[in-house]
Amino acid sequence: MKVKMILPALTEAKSPYWRPIKYHLFPPLGLATLAGYFSPDDEIEIQDEHVEEIDTSDRPDLVVIQVYITNARRAYELADAYRRKGCFVCLGGLHVTSLPEEALAHADAVFLGPGEDTWSKFLLDFKRKETQPIYQSKTRTLCNLPKIRRDLFKRHHYLVPNSLVISRGCPHHCDFCYKDAFFKGGRSFYTQPVEDVLCEIDSLPGKHLYFLDDHLFAKPDFITQVFAGMQGMQRVWQAAGTVASILQPGLMEQAAACGLRSLFIGFESVDIRNISSCNKMHNLNQDYIVAIRKLRDLGVMINASFVFGMDHDDPSIFARTVDWALENGIQTATFHILTPYPGTALHQRLATEGRITDLDWNHYDTRHAVFQPMQMSARQLEEGYWQAYRDFYRFSSIWQSAGIQGNTLDSLRHLAYVCGWKKMEPLWDWMIRMGALPILLPLLETVLYGHHPQSPLVGNPTIPVNHELLKPLDV
Repeated sequence: MKVKMILPALTEAKSPYWRPIKYHLFPPLGLATLAGYFSPDDEIEIQDEHVEEIDTSDRPDLVVIQVYITNARRAYELADAYRRKGCFVCLGGLHVTSLPEEALAHADAVFLGPGEDTWSKFLLDFKRKETQPIYQSKTRTLCNLPKIRRDLFKRHHYLVPNSLVISRGCPHHCDFCYKDAFFKGGRSFYTQPVEDVLCEIDSLPGKHLYFLDDHLFAKPDFITQVFAGMQGMQRVWQAAGTVASILQPGLMEQAAACGLRSLFIGFESVDIRNISSCNKMHNLNQDYIVAIRKLRDLGVMINASFVFGMDHDDPSIFARTVDWALENGIQTATFHILTPYPGTALHQRLATEGRITDLDWNHYDTRHAVFQPMQMSARQLEEGYWQAYRDFYRFSSIWQSAGIQGNTLDSLRHLAYVCGWKKMEPLWDWMIRMGALPILLPLLETVLYGHHPQSPLVGNPTIPVNHELLKPLDV
């Protein structure tokens, strides 16, 4: 059987928002996970439109397309084209789970929720020619999974090829998050067996890892066993976590000891009223500043996430947020416009209030205001969003934040890291287009991280250390 698996581009290359750095970060791990279920005799190809053109001249037996909200239009175009050729087309992913009826108009079968517990059944049905139009995930487990087909990745296209996900979902229920819609009908958080995690980590080449889990630290007894197994592996890694997990005694110390060097944190808002209204209860009564200082003392860099447009935000929120981040020495900040994704509690509330103004899925990218904010206009929200980026990444702001890092080496690292990432995007663009990143990136990583006092790689400057420079700023 000939199988084609496709990740369509989130935006078209001609868009003014197209950023080669962001879209060359991670290979399509979800598709490679499903690829592990096929027979060794099947001919499988994975194509990622972010890094290569999609060849639609072929006629595979089965086409599998992963759909996000901002690539939905392109995904449907590809699906329709292959169906006209007589190919069997499967669609799955976040957007499909939220709007299955919309997706089913472009597919022979749609998959709702995570695919690990439905994909085997579908393949049996497909071989028997007894397929169903909808496959709904209900039994949630990551035990006894087949090996991820990382051999299908074109590793030279990616800046962070060693990405992995060792859990699914999140135990929290923020009203703007897609997670609840995706995991409805079963467990919303579960993990792989520890021994499987350590085996996968040990199999990955190089030193750098990126955990793409929604909340890596959500189950402390599980992750501390993983950290114990990682001791001595000489890895450096990045992940996402909550303020509450940072403040948990001993957890970040263990993480830093086995290689944590950068953490993505959803602070979301500097106005506590917003935190309560969006149901992010695990951020309430948490001391943000203590958490920041703790990570700084451990040598862990912070990528702070903030959301603009919540109901208590007025036009002053942009400057207040930037000032707070700079005053606390945040290395990088990721800003977002609040976006009511279909299937979320936020979407239901705003739709009920008649405040959703735009149903073009291409605009649901956290850069556009697709709803009417409570205390400002949509135009003010968009302009304030872009102004926050400009203000935070001014040279004067970078210099101000660098002066708070604690010592000269950390200040220099901050300057090199932020300037290298944000002020050299044209250079990164050129390097990507010329195919030079596989050669030049290890040298840059060594310059930025070789002096890190807690790095297990100090003294061996030839080993690639970290891809933190390329953390996406507006995912």
